[in-house]
Amino acid sequence: MKSCINGATTMPYSLEQDIAAAAGAGFEGLEIWWDKLATYLENHSTDDLKQLLESSGLMPVSICPLRIWPFRDSEPARQEFRDAVQIAPQIGCDLLAVCPDFQPARLSREEALAIHAQELADMARLAAENGVRLTVEPIGGHTLVPGPTEALKLIEMAGAPANVGILMDTFHYFRSGVSDQEIQAIPLDKLDIVHVNDCEDGALNELTDAHRLYPTRGIIPARQLSLLKDRGYDGYFSVEVFRPEYWEQPVEEIAGMAYSMLAELIASL
Repeated sequence: MKSCINGATTMPYSLEQDIAAAAGAGFEGLEIWWDKLATYLENHSTDDLKQLLESSGLMPVSICPLRIWPFRDSEPARQEFRDAVQIAPQIGCDLLAVCPDFQPARLSREEALAIHAQELADMARLAAENGVRLTVEPIGGHTLVPGPTEALKLIEMAGAPANVGILMDTFHYFRSGVSDQEIQAIPLDKLDIVHVNDCEDGALNELTDAHRLYPTRGIIPARQLSLLKDRGYDGYFSVEVFRPEYWEQPVEEIAGMAYSMLAELIASL
């Protein structure tokens, strides 16, 4: 497995600080947080960013989070997506992580999924035109896409675009009660990246992103990650921890702890 850190783990810090801290800690890859990227590009070019990433030795693994948002004020989200599709190849990144919208009360689940699928198909076509892939992120307890089974169904409903896969997040899969059998059923060629994190003990329906912890510091078993390793998954393990308590620490300390805990996790598998 390859090491990566997500910009949410160092949320208060700038993209330049994320890059320096991730490289200094020893990470191989960085998932770039969209808002940080947009802020950076207000005063820099994509060439500047590509050179900065190359000089740091970091691979831009993904840009995240983008949104499949057909049920609310969709145009801002669609514009962000159009921008990201253009920016990604210019900085050497070929993957955008997209999150689903929630089911409106006025629609049945199947109706809402069908609308999502059409939106995803349109997004996939635009991405393919620019050599970019999409990865759908299931969300813990989500009304439409809580786990990999539903994400794969959504992709099938969208016409099974070759450039669309799914993302695994240990916290979200834990909250949704994703089974070992579901993990085993994920085609490895459709699994783009794995977000690794842990969390505090508590009722599943009460756990929030703020309860996340560094890998190995909570109650989420590593069993499903071992299943992936045994099946031959050799992609990125990306630390994504939304914890305000961590965000108060210096960015170098956050990145260093994330790298240390990830290394401990990988060694245990």
